[in-house]
Amino acid sequence: MSFAPAPAPTLALRWEALSLNTLDALLEVEQQAYSHPWSRGNFIDALASGYHCQLLWADNHLLGYTIAMRGVQEAHLLNITVAPTHQGQGWARVLLEHLALWARSEQAQCLWLEVRTSNARALSIYTAHGYQRVGLRKRYYPAADGAREDAIVMQLPLWP
Repeated sequence: MSFAPAPAPTLALRWEALSLNTLDALLEVEQQAYSHPWSRGNFIDALASGYHCQLLWADNHLLGYTIAMRGVQEAHLLNITVAPTHQGQGWARVLLEHLALWARSEQAQCLWLEVRTSNARALSIYTAHGYQRVGLRKRYYPAADGAREDAIVMQLPLWP
């Protein structure tokens, strides 16, 4: 007698704009994910500024989020985070694809971001997604013991 393998569980995925009601869940993930996380005030300022703040949920679990700012014919990714318990499962790619669709809908010609020079994992993901290194910001990020870390500036062209 043979048994068919159990079907893979399906997740009820949904996108939701950040609100004050979902801010605590986002802050919990932010605190777990970073040594120098954004503060509650940073996220409230992002909301007040009208930034594009999108959360990706699977059932009642926050998988990740993006915070992006519109510019003149461009968009700037300010924060992208995958919850530590869901990293390595392809969710960063989903977040980046969703962000690129939004940016195109806003008529952006390109997407910009900064990434820590030490963040090899993120650099690999961005490069695989088509982002190109275009510059360096010296001493951009806070680091341990009051030090500062450089940021690599990357750009994704959105239109041929």
